[in-house]
Formats: sequence, C-alpha cells, structure tokens
Amino acid sequence: MALGPRLDLRQSQSLVMTPQLQQAIKLLALSNLEIETFIGDALDANPLLEMGEAAADSDPAQTELIEARRTTLESSPVDQLVGEGRAEDDRPLDLDRGALDIDRDTGDGDPGGEWGAQLQFSGGEDGPGIDERADTALTLADHLYAQIGVVCRDPRTAFIARHLADQLDEAGYLPVSLREAAAELGLTEADAEPALDLLQSLDPTGVGARSLGECLALQAKEADRHDPCMAKLLDNLDLLGRGELARLKRICGADDEDFAEMLSELRGYDPKPGLRFASGGGEPVTPDILIGRRADGGWDVQLNQATLPRLIVNRSYYVEMRGSVDDKAARGWLSEKLADANWLIKALDQRAKTILKVASEIARQQDQFFRHGVSQLKPLTLRTVAEAIAMHESTVSRVTSNKYLSCERGTFELKYFFTSGVGAVDGEGGASASAVKAAIKALIDAEDPKAILSDDTLVDLLKGKGFDLARRTVAKYREAIGLGSSVQRRRQKALAGIG
Repeated sequence: MALGPRLDLRQSQSLVMTPQLQQAIKLLALSNLEIETFIGDALDANPLLEMGEAAADSDPAQTELIEARRTTLESSPVDQLVGEGRAEDDRPLDLDRGALDIDRDTGDGDPGGEWGAQLQFSGGEDGPGIDERADTALTLADHLYAQIGVVCRDPRTAFIARHLADQLDEAGYLPVSLREAAAELGLTEADAEPALDLLQSLDPTGVGARSLGECLALQAKEADRHDPCMAKLLDNLDLLGRGELARLKRICGADDEDFAEMLSELRGYDPKPGLRFASGGGEPVTPDILIGRRADGGWDVQLNQATLPRLIVNRSYYVEMRGSVDDKAARGWLSEKLADANWLIKALDQRAKTILKVASEIARQQDQFFRHGVSQLKPLTLRTVAEAIAMHESTVSRVTSNKYLSCERGTFELKYFFTSGVGAVDGEGGASASAVKAAIKALIDAEDPKAILSDDTLVDLLKGKGFDLARRTVAKYREAIGLGSSVQRRRQKALAGIG
C-alpha cells in the first residue's frame, strides 16, 4: 500500500439541531399559560404577526365548564424530569407530518449537546433559574408537594394528599370536612384518612388540622407533650379564651406548677402554621385540557381555548412593506419574518393536535377513573400511550409535563394518570400498585394477633384476590406502606395486648 497524501469522499449522516427544531421541542413542553408568554414575545419580535379573534365556542356547556374549572392550584417548585434520557433520539422536525412527534426516528448525531441538558426540565430551556426562584416566596402548597413526593411511595395516597393540600386555607387548616374532600375524588372518608394522616405528619407541624385544638394537639404530639392533662387542656380551649383558669386547672387535674408549665408550652405553639408561607407567590395554574361527558356516554376532549391566543399573519401589511422597500437586505429580512411567522403558526397547530391526541388516549385508558374516581385508576405507562398513538415515548413525556387536565372530579396534572401496576392471576390486564398495597394493608389490619400472616401466606391470599405477586414483591410493598415483617408485627401486637 502506497503512503502519501490523497483525497477521499465520504458520506455520513449527522443530527443538525436547527433553531426551529429547538423551538418546536420547547413549545411541546410548555403549558398553555407559558405559551401565552411565548406568543407575547413573538408578537414583539415579528411585525407580521397579529392576534386573531378567539375561536367561538359553539358549545355553551363547554364555555360554562371553562369558567367553572379555571381553579387555581399552586404548582410544585420543580417538576419531574421530562423524558427518560431519550434526548439523543430527537431528530429535525418534519412539519408536513400530521403530528409533532419529533422523536419517531433516531439519528446518529451527538447526543451531548447543550440543548439536551436544557430539555431535562419541564419548564423548557428558558425556565426560571435559581436566582429567580430565590426571589419568589415559597407557597404552602409548594412546600407540602415537595415533601409528599419524598415521604410517600404509595401513588394513590400521595394523589389524595396533594388534593387535600390544595384545599388548605392560608393558615394551613382544612376548611372542609374530610368526607366532602374525599367525595370530590369519588372516595369515602375512610379512603382519605391515610392521606390526611400523611398530610398532618408534614412540616410545618399542625398543617392539615380541622380545628385549633387539633392543630395544637399535633404540635404537642410532635414535642412529646401530649399527655392526658394536655389533651384535656386542648379540649377546653374555650375556657382558656374566657380566662376561666381555675376551672380549667381543675378539669386538667394539674397543680399550679404543672398548669403554668402547660400554658407556657402552649404559648410556644403556632396556631396558624400556614401563614409563614406566601399566600399567592406561585403562578396560578389553569387547566390546559378540558374533558366533559358527551350525551352518548363518551368523553369530549378539548383544549382550553380561553388560554390559547390565536395568531394570524398580516399578509396585506407584508405586501405593503415589500412594495415600499428597495433595499435587498430589508426585503430579505421581511421574507425571513414571513417564513418565521408561517412556521410558528403551523408549529403551534401541530402542538395542539399532539396534546389532544395524547389527552384523548389518556381519557380512553383511564375511563373508569373519570366515571368512578381515583379508586379505579389503572396502571398506565408512557410507553403504553406512545404505542397506542404511534408516537415516541419521550414525546408523550414532554406533552404530559407541566400540563393540567380539568374534568368533573377536579383539576389534575397529566403525570398523575401514569402509575405502575402488577400482573393479574388470569393473565388479563393488571392492577394498580396502589390497589395491591391497599389489599396488603387490609389483610394485615384484619389478621389475628395469634395467627400473624407471613409473606408467603400473603402471596396466597392475594392470589385469591386476583393479584399475581412474588414473595419479594409483597415484602417490598409491605415495607413501602410502613408495615413490619411477621416477626415484628407479632412482637408489636403482643406488647399491645399486654398493655
């Protein structure tokens, strides 16, 4: 083989991240309210873009639903990661395709670009930075949401706890009865009690209380000061308010020193723990998607047009401007703005179609949830939805990030409809992991103290209920809901029987 310089021609493929592709990816992950801000910036930058008239809503019931469901929820400070590390699968957007599925095929480009790291967060590549967050007061809902995601591994309980957190008033109290709050999700009061217990265990202590006495009692228990005397004091706070200290001391059965110590302890508690947080520091969240019941029993899925401004291209202004300029650079700039305006309108339209496609599939998959409540939430994954609508999994992930859906049962984040599941004994379908955990808890709560159920026995009993689980899976779920092993439970119930 001869050595020497030579010229070779090689053909290769590479991923080219155009500014338009980066913008398309960003648009897909934005909520409707963030789209409003984006469109405002586009209107300032492009003289050919104008706001069009809002689309007329032909359905009066839908208009009423929009107004009724524009409830404000406090968004969590940091959302979940948007994709599953699949940014390297993205490819340039083909706007002639019917859906904004930018991840359908793969390329051989470099996955480690700067844009890939930016897309890991739900707010898009231009989301608020750390310095901006430091200037924004943390709301009580933000604070509770962050804790629920850490301490609770049961998606059903966490789901209900977040719903209860949204009901709290500024002081941190639950202003409605637990029965009423549970009924909004199609649950009974007993179903919601574990979620309330979880909420009341969070910081600040006393949050989630339904009365002043319960709020102070939670703080006394946290300080290990909730003895029978303190309980009587908290049950008779009305006497303390009226200054009937002598009578209150007799009811508590305490001497002067103990009574003075209890009052001193009580003064150190916070009667309104929620007030230390901002009452409205977060952005109000309005639903991006509206689901209503049709006359035939199906579901009508629509985008919330009240939060989606319409854009149009002022072509007459373009013709006028083009005819009045002779400079080649100016005409080129004008043509570029026209192309940008046309592309943005088409990209927004395809974004809307993609969101509707994903939301419609969620409505189909979770039909029983919309009819009967959270107890009927079935296991669902991003892959299942992606395969059903012929899109890439990471595209579905972006669509469901930072977006909310409003239905008869309230307003929910799209991510809430995705839960893990386990197999069924008959091999058909499956069950939500939360349903399995509830079944394990029910069996253990009902067990005889003299016949504690082992994990192997639980496996057999669960099979009788239609759940096909391995022993290690049962042990994992049992530990996740805070229940000890058979040996630990036998010891605990033995001690409880002696007490």
